[in-house]
Amino acid sequence: MTRLRDRYEALLLDLDGTLYRGPVVIEGAPEALVAGADSGAAQRLVYVTNNASRGPDVVAEHLVELGFPATTDDVVTSAQAAARLLAERLEPGAQVLVVGTDDLAAEVTRVGLRPIRRFDGVAPAAVVQGHSPQTGWPDLAEAAYALRADALWVAANTDKTLPNERGLAPGNGAMVAALRTASEREPMVAGKPFAPLMEDALVRAGSRSALVVGDRLDTDIEGANRVGLESLLVLTGVSTLDELKDAPADLIPTYVSESLDALNHPPMDSETPANPADIADLTDRLRRNPGRAVRVRASGSEIR
Repeated sequence: MTRLRDRYEALLLDLDGTLYRGPVVIEGAPEALVAGADSGAAQRLVYVTNNASRGPDVVAEHLVELGFPATTDDVVTSAQAAARLLAERLEPGAQVLVVGTDDLAAEVTRVGLRPIRRFDGVAPAAVVQGHSPQTGWPDLAEAAYALRADALWVAANTDKTLPNERGLAPGNGAMVAALRTASEREPMVAGKPFAPLMEDALVRAGSRSALVVGDRLDTDIEGANRVGLESLLVLTGVSTLDELKDAPADLIPTYVSESLDALNHPPMDSETPANPADIADLTDRLRRNPGRAVRVRASGSEIR
């Protein structure tokens, strides 16, 4: 029987909660990807992260240290997608107030814009906001002044939480919420579940025959559904079967599995997919078929 991964020309892989939690690798995840790469089948692995705090070179280096096959060109970040959105809407050399890391600022520079941290007098053309553990009140205040002066606002993502080895920490969405309250504005969002980052990942993959793999219903899975891709929810990070039970149609994945190794086994396909609302049945199917993914949405079914 055909392995799940062999049905696709590319895998679009989430990072936090899917491959690792903070600095700690998820047990078995590197082996699962390497095992598939050793099969000899040509498949593009694209690492797609909503975290805008690190550049693609740093992300790739971290992945390699943890045992994953990766190069800088394999990594697509929400910082890159945010910078692209800015470049498409601003004049070259325009000032962009950066709330986030120096790596986010570097992406702004790379697309021909000028990052700043503070301004006096003339407001910047835009504000770009990404996760940084060093973001403080002065940074948010500068952004609020700019937004009140009608600057364009692009958020790398709106993730409420960020999984690490200790649990769930505040994500960029928590900081975005503060600025939303202060400015009474809504940002344009580059990252999952919105299309820009997913579109960039598909361009990098060079194919629309791609499976989105992630741990969050509200980013990875919804993002896949928005651009018409199939998806695999792995239960190694944020979302749980209890959340799946109550999820609306646009957050239902194609498959669900307990681990990433399900990519290397035939999925449990059925003319009657498991009902995500029937947790007892879904749990039983996963228990009776360890290491395999269970289909919970019919192939080609419409997401409304």
